[in-house]
Amino acid sequence: MSIGLTRHSGRLAAVAATAVLTAAIFVLPAKAAGADPKAVLTTYSDIALAKYEDALTTAKALDTAVDALIATPSEETLKAAREAWKAARIPYQQTEVYRFGNAIVDDWEGRVNAWPLDEGLIDYVDKSYGTESDENTLYTANVIANPSIEINGEKIDASKITPELLSGTLQEAGDIEANVATGYHAIEFLLWGQDLNGTKAGAGNRPYTDYDTRNCTGGNCDRRAQYLAAASDLLVADLQEMVGNWGADGAARKNLLDGDPKAGISTILTGMGSLSYGELAGERMKLGLLLHDPEEEHDCFSDNTHISHLYDAVGIRDAYRGSYKRVDGSVVEGASVSAMVKEADAAVDTELAGKLDATVAKMEAIQARAVGGEAYDQQIGEGNAEGNATVQAAIDALVDQTKSIERAVAALKLDTIAFEGSDSLDAPDKVFQ
Repeated sequence: MSIGLTRHSGRLAAVAATAVLTAAIFVLPAKAAGADPKAVLTTYSDIALAKYEDALTTAKALDTAVDALIATPSEETLKAAREAWKAARIPYQQTEVYRFGNAIVDDWEGRVNAWPLDEGLIDYVDKSYGTESDENTLYTANVIANPSIEINGEKIDASKITPELLSGTLQEAGDIEANVATGYHAIEFLLWGQDLNGTKAGAGNRPYTDYDTRNCTGGNCDRRAQYLAAASDLLVADLQEMVGNWGADGAARKNLLDGDPKAGISTILTGMGSLSYGELAGERMKLGLLLHDPEEEHDCFSDNTHISHLYDAVGIRDAYRGSYKRVDGSVVEGASVSAMVKEADAAVDTELAGKLDATVAKMEAIQARAVGGEAYDQQIGEGNAEGNATVQAAIDALVDQTKSIERAVAALKLDTIAFEGSDSLDAPDKVFQ
């Protein structure tokens, strides 16, 4: 398996091994109708734009719901904000296939979807969380409760919680990746609170009164509202930036369309293979399953992980098919990598297309269990043989489809491609060291 270094590791970080897939180096096959590399890259860019536009639209709806919660805290406004957050995850997760191979996206991605986070940096936590960490001096800094904090010996004025404070000072403060102060997961924690149920039923259960300054629970309700509003505003701004990067004159689009078409097609397949293997199958799924640890699930506060994993898989399939169904039901589609592979080797195209469908089906099986009342953190729990097997089946499908992505690379006679890897898959013994 072609592997490289993954950036988002869990609390028991798996250090990814590195190897390289090598395919013969030739030119791309001759153009054919529907299989022109430049047309494929145009479709890929158009779909990126549509996905980030949908992510932006749903983030704006989340921002509106957050404003309503802050203005009028109630069970209803908290529920509406949570539902808006869940809706916002669906289009965003389908963009993750663009991260690997597109440096502009990868450099930006940590601002909106970094995980896992040490939530004690942000707000109050349960006693079971502990009070200190050998790896993070800001483990329980609790900026919501403290208008002044210290980072690397320097006192920081946090008397007003602003987007600039979150993004410029707190995000990865002290060069520690677990200090996640911005993005979907910071907002998720502020809406749900910690999930203290382990691998038993139940998500986080933050009360709406954590935002009610007249009947405040948790303390510092005004500052908690400031933080939530700042994080929500920042998410909208960050997504607006990425929409611009994929627009007609955007840097991400131009990097692909003005460059070597062969390198562009490699970018698409790099995204598919890296998300399939090292990131999703490895760091987001196998690590948590090995440890039976709910802290290693992607949406750990909301118990929404089954949705995030499913739409990652859908996004991988979209990239191959050159087709995306938008939030409003319309479809963006065009020339595809699938058409190129079919032209080069029809059997490989049939194989890969089938495996992409199979993976989505395995993710839907996880979703079905969650809808039926068994959340993802329960499915990975120790002793849950059926749940574990359902998750493992999806991991196996991701690994299997990556092998077919490698065959597609070979069929197109592309240059060397390195896919992200994970010790969770390649050297699981290291996870327990």
